[in-house]
Amino acid sequence: MTKSIIMLTLQIVVNTIMFLIGTLGILLNRRDILIVLVCIELLLLSAGINFIVFSIYLDDFVGQIFAIFILTVAAAESSIGLGILTQYYKITGNVSLIEIGLLRG
Repeated sequence: MTKSIIMLTLQIVVNTIMFLIGTLGILLNRRDILIVLVCIELLLLSAGINFIVFSIYLDDFVGQIFAIFILTVAAAESSIGLGILTQYYKITGNVSLIEIGLLRG
């Protein structure tokens, strides 16, 4: 019993570090959209792994189903974001987030 609690705590610490890396990546680097997309993926992956860890610990399969939904949303977000990004790069020739903000209207 103690070994499973230690492993659960270790996994929660690792997932928290992953989540903080993703959050800091978004907050500190607002110029490169590719890094922002990767950091969003890291955030979603961390949340999905937390669902799986607690699902295994509590012996319930609902967390694993939520993790599959999170992975589906992450894949859709990634494909749509990269599609928009490639079209924007074809039009303008750069992918700077600062200049994307000028396209309002």
